Amino acid sequence: MSTPRTRREFLTAVGQGMMVASVGASLASDLGLASARADEVAEPLSFGSLEPLVTLMQETPIQRLLPTLVEQLKRGTELQSLLAAGALANARTFGGEDYVGFHTMMALAPSYHMAHELPEPRQALPVLKVLYRNTNRIQEHGGRQSEVLKKVGTEPLSAGQNGGEALQAAVRAANVERAERTFAGLAQSSPIDAFNDLLYSVQDHTDVHRIVLPYRSWDLLGLIGQEHAHTLLRQSVRFCVKAESWPQSDRRDQPKTLLPKLLDQYHLAGRSPGDRAADDEWVDQMSQTIFKSTPEQAAEATAAALAEGFAPAELGEAISLAANQLVLRDAGRTARDEVPGKPIGSVHGDSIGVHACDSANAWRNIARIGNARNVFASLILGAYQVALDRVDRGGDFLHWDPLPVARHVESLTTSDPDSLLKEADLAIRGNLQARACAVVHRYDQLGHPARPVFDLLLGYAVSEDGALHAEKYYRTVSEEFASTRPAFRWRQLTALARVTASEYGRPAAGCEEARELLKLA
Repeated sequence: MSTPRTRREFLTAVGQGMMVASVGASLASDLGLASARADEVAEPLSFGSLEPLVTLMQETPIQRLLPTLVEQLKRGTELQSLLAAGALANARTFGGEDYVGFHTMMALAPSYHMAHELPEPRQALPVLKVLYRNTNRIQEHGGRQSEVLKKVGTEPLSAGQNGGEALQAAVRAANVERAERTFAGLAQSSPIDAFNDLLYSVQDHTDVHRIVLPYRSWDLLGLIGQEHAHTLLRQSVRFCVKAESWPQSDRRDQPKTLLPKLLDQYHLAGRSPGDRAADDEWVDQMSQTIFKSTPEQAAEATAAALAEGFAPAELGEAISLAANQLVLRDAGRTARDEVPGKPIGSVHGDSIGVHACDSANAWRNIARIGNARNVFASLILGAYQVALDRVDRGGDFLHWDPLPVARHVESLTTSDPDSLLKEADLAIRGNLQARACAVVHRYDQLGHPARPVFDLLLGYAVSEDGALHAEKYYRTVSEEFASTRPAFRWRQLTALARVTASEYGRPAAGCEEARELLKLA
């Protein structure tokens, strides 16, 4: 039974109620006048001129979604507007707390980047594919009746309090209300400052989704507008809070103590990142050090290199190449781990290698975006995570040889690029992972251009389901190929060929319908 109110408490509550009625619940919440109880401040989010499209994404029956979206395009609605509406509908519905939901969120920006690698008539296809998945999951989740994100008030910082540390304390306490209100206050400054503050909490653990979600949300802001930064980034706040309730091994929890120790030990706090260049041999050796080391050793080697003034880009490249080895060496899914859509020997979806590469790519890109402190932290933890993935998720990666297999490469007698592309296509359609790797490797050895290989693999990244990872991993490889030196960049494309051969034969829901509606041959 609740304690009876005093007369003063009663009159105060009445006064607050009158004030809320006069200024509106949203402003009252922002002013701290409204009660912090969720049932009293749970005013729905609304997105202004985009609201009709956002609602359409949530409420259109899935059987009518693609015809409705194609009709929108014919009427002149920009593909980018559909993407924005899908992202905001996803955020409002799931708030970063649904597995399929946040995977779909992370696929949206990659699908749009993929669209611009396609001929104009086909550009809508990858976006429509992901929007179909998005609305389908929203309706499975309960639609408008089950929205997670509501309007939220702010909680001011104490004098001299560090915003990132304040948010981190609320997250560690698993206090979602305080974390949300703290982040809402931080988001009032600027999107990049809020992003940098958010990273303190992200860096407490090295779960792949914890790392990739904020980066892919930030990537979306460049497409749909930074005015939506609070909506998209607060998903990561809620993800981090929810993750605090998950069982944590000592190793997975270690970043909380290891990161501050290394920043202090190597005097990185308060420093600016260096610009020391590295040659191919140094990057190769560093990638091997990260790959072969324990997680603690990999993190320390990276901190030491940063202290020596090596440029962040050089360390990011080494981390990415180490993660790439987890795709090229993977023995594939075991019988114990076989599930529908992911048979024995497969490496697509949430495989060790794909997860590691997506994480390394996110850490590397966060290091490009973040302030000096977060540059150092992201690269140290990026190296830690690659090494942890090698030792903590099973497999004998140090003794498994990387693809391609020499005899497969030697069996390829043609040097004609078109013939090799046909061989690659046949290998993919036959789910011959090693063969697909060998053909792409041979294509590179002969000095042929990369774009035709990307075009081949892009087609399958669009058509296949990929167990929620096709778009993200294709974009990861595209970004890594573009930012990796010529001596090593084709390893990324060879790995993508392997994953494509693994995922082939499981068409994405809605993709064929979208093709028909767009009148594609």
